[in-house]
Amino acid sequence: MKGPKPLIVVIKLGTSSIVDEKTHEPILSILTLIVETAVRLRKDGHKVIIVSSGAIGVGLRRMDVDKRPKHLAKLQALAAIGQCRLMSLWDSLFEHLRQPISQILLTRNDIADRTRYRNAQNTILELLEMGVIPIVNENDTLAVAEIKFGDNDTLSAIIAAMAHANFLFLMTDVDCLYDKNPRTHPDAQPIEEVEDITAVRADVSSAGSSLGTGGMSTKIVAARLATSAGVTTVITRSSSPGNIVKIVRYLQARKKYSSAQHTPVGDDEVEDPLSRSTASLHLDVVEKPPLHTRFLPLPQPIRDRYFWILHGLAPHGTIYIDAGAHRALERKAGLLPVGVLDVEGNFAQQEAVRLVVVERRSGPGPDGKLWEGPGVEVGRALVNYGTPEIVRIKGHRSREIETLLGYADSEYVADRENVSLLHKESRPVTPVLEKINESGGGVAAYENDISL
Repeated sequence: MKGPKPLIVVIKLGTSSIVDEKTHEPILSILTLIVETAVRLRKDGHKVIIVSSGAIGVGLRRMDVDKRPKHLAKLQALAAIGQCRLMSLWDSLFEHLRQPISQILLTRNDIADRTRYRNAQNTILELLEMGVIPIVNENDTLAVAEIKFGDNDTLSAIIAAMAHANFLFLMTDVDCLYDKNPRTHPDAQPIEEVEDITAVRADVSSAGSSLGTGGMSTKIVAARLATSAGVTTVITRSSSPGNIVKIVRYLQARKKYSSAQHTPVGDDEVEDPLSRSTASLHLDVVEKPPLHTRFLPLPQPIRDRYFWILHGLAPHGTIYIDAGAHRALERKAGLLPVGVLDVEGNFAQQEAVRLVVVERRSGPGPDGKLWEGPGVEVGRALVNYGTPEIVRIKGHRSREIETLLGYADSEYVADRENVSLLHKESRPVTPVLEKINESGGGVAAYENDISL
């Protein structure tokens, strides 16, 4: 009988999970349990990545500093001091179980640059193939506000997407999400499973510790990022790392049982009741998992280049487009200037922008704009022209670009392979001009009917 499928599991640990908030001492009991959990997952055949905060917290203890300073240079210096000590602790604990580890430090700039993103991705995947556990942290020594992830919850979601992980565990100081704050409302009910993260109604009043930068709201954001990339995201208690193994085993058994129940039987095949009863028995044998909240992944995940465009790049401006341009993008066409209504921000060629759909007016309004309404962000794009050029060509047909600018680098404001929508796609595609609309009219059909 085939065993469970090997998985890639990402475990995110906040500073408050592994460093005492008052004494700034590393919590060795928790660190030891995390090491044992990671090694147990490895013995089950899985690959493990740890995203670990704590460098500044450990640096505070090393230098006998009472409070986290606000001055950036001091924070960066403490991070440099603490990161050495933190990795020494991890290496020492994993060495007892003969498990090799590695250190990876990243900033937002490493993710924003496509080549560096791919290099980091290839390194992580190769380390996993070698049986090594990568320990990832933000490079706080180099990071400033403009290139910070903001918190390691976001970083862990990006790492999970980069590694095509199956699970992301966000460890926190509560068992799961509740519909109310359980500390002040004894009748608070746990939320065990979330299918539509946009509809979740949970208490997110936890604002993080004095050492860390995250809270429950940042974990919801991280869960949204990770699930969009096809990663099941779990929130559970950090003081009980062994819960991770129990949850993984239970969800694997449940998936196996579900697959057995829905396996189709051909006309010339005889249903095997034994296999289905065996799967059911296996589910019964597996211990019911401890309390946790799991966010289910999107059925059509956004991955690789599309995920990088959406979440790896900071947008430098906004392009307002009409509904017809949006529909053309959904049909795998590029963004033509005729569908652009307005531009906001100051950006250059090949920089990222937001794409916002607005309602086209029949003529300019009192404000001089050709659009109205609040607008809905539908994706991001890398543009072929900067702000001044798009302002001049917006609303015009592609054949007029050269006349308007004196040159034409592209007929598109953004090529389709450089546009990432917020849903419905997972792999880069090559634009097929003949399929811009169902009638096969191509570019001309869209340009001649801006109300598509």
